[in-house]
Formats: sequence, structure tokens, C-alpha cells
Amino acid sequence: MTRETFRTLTALRHTVRSIALGHRLPADDRARLVLSLSEVAAPVLGGGRPVTLLSGRETDEDGAHRLMLALRLPQQSVGADVVPDRLPLRARTRSDGTVVWDLPLPPTGAHGHPVPTIGQQASRSAAAQSSEADIALLEEELRAALARADALADEHRMLKHELAETNSGVLALYVQLEERDEQLRTAHGRTLRALEDALRPRPLHVDGLELAVHYAPASDEAPTGGDLYDWFTLPDGTVHITVVDALGHGITSTRTALTVTHAVRTLALEGHPLESIVARTDSVLAPFDQSVMATLLLARLNLADGQLTLANGSHPPALLAHGDGTASYLEVRGRGIGFPMPGSDRVLTATMEPDDVLLLYTDGLTESRRDPCEGEARLKEALCRHRARPTEQIPGLLAEDLLSDVLHQDDTLAIAVRRTGA
Repeated sequence: MTRETFRTLTALRHTVRSIALGHRLPADDRARLVLSLSEVAAPVLGGGRPVTLLSGRETDEDGAHRLMLALRLPQQSVGADVVPDRLPLRARTRSDGTVVWDLPLPPTGAHGHPVPTIGQQASRSAAAQSSEADIALLEEELRAALARADALADEHRMLKHELAETNSGVLALYVQLEERDEQLRTAHGRTLRALEDALRPRPLHVDGLELAVHYAPASDEAPTGGDLYDWFTLPDGTVHITVVDALGHGITSTRTALTVTHAVRTLALEGHPLESIVARTDSVLAPFDQSVMATLLLARLNLADGQLTLANGSHPPALLAHGDGTASYLEVRGRGIGFPMPGSDRVLTATMEPDDVLLLYTDGLTESRRDPCEGEARLKEALCRHRARPTEQIPGLLAEDLLSDVLHQDDTLAIAVRRTGA
């Protein structure tokens, strides 16, 4: 084991390079070794303090030869802060702060090649600092470093290419899955809308009456909802219309609304008076399903004399627009299906003159801004503005006006009823 003390970084580098060359270390290892020792020693030498280099060749149990280089630093030196594992060539640190490098020697360096001592290497280095041989060594190490950098760059480009291909494949798969998901959602929505349309009543053709409907679900992903209607003609020629708003959204609320409309139709065709139907519907359904909860509005119109009767169960009031350009809400108090003490408090009677328009709707039309009073005022003004339009256009125009700025998305139903007088 030989040692020598250095006070300049140049002398240390040349000595380390000569030792590495004398032991036939590859150019890449020589460059990493010189850089590593320089990184550890530079802060100490820059502060004016010397470092000691120890070198020697060792043989392990298997007979393999190794080169050992140790850099001994002064106590409490800055170079001791260097992390050996993060150096260009890994090292280990002894308890006294000495940084040690162990390098396996190539087989050709183990026989027949005398290895100079540190003193010889130092003098040789000092004499050859500007020699062509030294420049050749530097060029060789630089070429090795550049070759390694090029190899890493090629590997990096290949990895980027593979990553780009992988990302492209993942993106294509994602697009395919998204398209398939969209197709499934569309088909699912179409099926549900077709099913719901099949459950709605057929168009009612009665002389002296025009009917039009607008319905929109709360979202395209749940194309069915709890807003439902039913209309039919009673044996005496009176037209009966039911509007139901069941609690919730989706298929469950649709089932509830269907249950209520079917119960109302059965009771109405059996001849029960209008004022009793809301309460009777609740009493009929409660034993079978106590979770049913819905508001409803019942309207009957005698086309011969225009007499209109209304019963209500917690539902928004009907709105009647007159030929003189005015409109009024037909208020009837009551409690809906599933509410405490269900039933309509009374039956309201009014007269529809020829060309009057009656609007029946659900709260999704007036509560889109969470203020029912404002919604009712806007609805009244909109109906007066559109009353003279063709009946089939009125519900859609009202929905367009009132739902232009929606804060609370909900199912929406609007039915326009015009008495033509024909």
C-alpha cells in the first residue's frame, strides 16, 4: 500500500489517471474514477488543506485482483459531506471518514505489467502534464464518455419511441372504449325513452280540444323520471287529465308515477267524485307500498260549456290564460300521495272560454332557479306572450324561456290545453 499527499487538484487527477492506466482500467472507469476523486477532494483542496491518496492492489479469496484507492481527508473537512453512493463511481466511507474505491482489475492487468508506485506516478505525471500521451489519454476518456452518452441517448430515444407507441395504443383503446360507452349510453337511453313513450297515453283526439306536451328528463343519462301524465275521456264526454310528479329520478320514480296514474284512472272510470280521488288513491296504494310519494293535479273539462274542475295534492297550481291577454293561477290546496292526511281540500271550478289556454306542469319548470315565486311570475308572463301561438308550440316555447338559465336541473313536464269552441 503506497500513499502520497496532494495540495493541488491537477496533481491528484494526473496521479489517479496514471494509476488507472497502469492497471489497465477501461477508459470509462478511468474517467469515472478521476471525476469521483476530484469531486470529493475539490472542496478540501480549494480550502487550502491537503488530502492523502492511498493505493494498492489486493487479491480476494478467489484469486481475483482488485485495485483499491483511498482518499483520506482532514477531520471536519467539507469533502466529507459528499455522498459516496451518488458519485460517478460508487465508493464507501470508513469510520474515520476515508473514502474508498474498490475496482476489479481486468485479467490482462494481473500478469507481466509492472505497476508504478505513487511516487513514480506523481513524478511521471508532473513531467508529462503537457505531453502528447496525456492529451491522448484525455481524448480516449472523452471518447469513452461520449460513446456512453451516445448509447444512453440512443436508449433514451428508443424508450421514448416505445413510450409514444404505447401511449398511442392506450389512447386508441381509450377512444374505442369511450365510443363504445357512448354507443351503449345512447342505445340505453333510446330504449328507456321508447319504453317510457310506450307507457304514456295515446294522443287524445276530441272535437273542440287541442293538447300539446313537452317533456324533458333531468339528464340524458337518466332519460326517464317521475313526471308523468294521463288523459282519457269519461263516459259522459268529459276529458280527464292527470299530472303526477313522483319523488326522485330514474326508473324507480317512473314506476311510482305509473302506479299513481293507473290508480287514478281506475278510480275515475269507476265514477268516484273528483274531490275524493286523491285521498282514495293514497288509501289504495298505501297497503302495497308505503314508500310511494308523489304530488298530483287532476283536471276535468266539459267541452260543451267549458266548465273546468280541479283537485290538487301538493302540486303546483294550474295556469289559465285568457283571450284578453291576462292569465291567472287556479289555486287549490291539498296534500299528495304518501303525505300526512292526503287529499284535496276542495274542488275548484272555473270556466274556459273558447281559445283560452290551460297550462298544467311540474315544478321543474318553475323551480329551475330555486325560487318558485319568481318562476311562477316568469311562467305567467311567458304564457301570456305565447298564448296566440299554435297549441303544439306553446309547451316547448315555455320550457325554452324558463330553462334558459338553469341552476337546479329537474324533470320537466308541461301540457297546454286549448278549448277551440268548434
